[in-house]
Amino acid sequence: MNDFDPRTNDLHQNSFVFDAHCDTLGHATAHPFSRRDLLQWGQRGHLDLPRMRAGGINAQIFACFPGVERLSANATSGALQRVEALYDLIDKAPAQITLVQTADELARLTPDGPIGAILGLEGVEALDGQMRLLRTFHRLGVRNIGLTWDRRNAAADGLGADTAFGLTPFGRELVQACNELGVMVDVSHLNDAGLEDVLAISNKPIIASHSNASAVFDHRRNLSDEQIRAIADRGGVIGATFVSHFLTANFREATLDDLLDHIDHLVDVGGVDHVGIGSDFDGSLPPPRLDSGEKYPAVTAGLLRRGHTFEDIRKILGENLRRVFLEVLS
Repeated sequence: MNDFDPRTNDLHQNSFVFDAHCDTLGHATAHPFSRRDLLQWGQRGHLDLPRMRAGGINAQIFACFPGVERLSANATSGALQRVEALYDLIDKAPAQITLVQTADELARLTPDGPIGAILGLEGVEALDGQMRLLRTFHRLGVRNIGLTWDRRNAAADGLGADTAFGLTPFGRELVQACNELGVMVDVSHLNDAGLEDVLAISNKPIIASHSNASAVFDHRRNLSDEQIRAIADRGGVIGATFVSHFLTANFREATLDDLLDHIDHLVDVGGVDHVGIGSDFDGSLPPPRLDSGEKYPAVTAGLLRRGHTFEDIRKILGENLRRVFLEVLS
């Protein structure tokens, strides 16, 4: 399967691996000359169904990001195309991948069974400021909602807006509706004031699906120690991400050890029960040792090398994310 040692492979393949973020569906809906068949291994990019299986991924959140060019127009159409791309993949390979919409469906996933696919929105532009569309996307299977990408929208300001405004009235209502419907609220990309508002409003755990620690590398997309503790204190999980730009200043030379530094800091500050993984495959530049789905066991090997216990590694690889999703989906 790979070049990892038997101890690493055994632990990794018998753990529940839950990746909190990828942008792969965008590659399945691209223009025909660049579109990828997700049933085929290695047609560019980082992730497809064969590489997910080779990397031991058991649950994957697929972001329905409409694309930068559609943030101000046609965002609903762009997101729906990505939803349909996942349904199409499931129709073609039902024994290999299945849609997860309920706690029972998530609980039934096993390391040797079908991969559990969870649909997410990255930014709420697709809702077009209409709460009823939240319910429409919920009916279609969306169970994770990142309130913003980098820009301002009807719910809140992203970090790229460079403002100190919190959630709008629509954003506050949206968080409450997500709690009621059983949809995870995701605060990656959200500005500081918005994150503070979410923490005050949500009565369910939240996640930061793909964010690292600003104390290790001070990037606007990374979380302060105070934010890490606040998410953890409310039962949530931070998904350490492979994004090279968020790992180190010299991003072109980012390494696995840079990622492990962030994971170790998240564990030290928030506790091992509140750390997960959100690769951001197909949406970013990852380090070379983590630039393809089948390389996922490198994370397990690195955590073993740094002295983490088997129990703690299983938590980081996926048990923590599964726990909070079971709570929110129930």
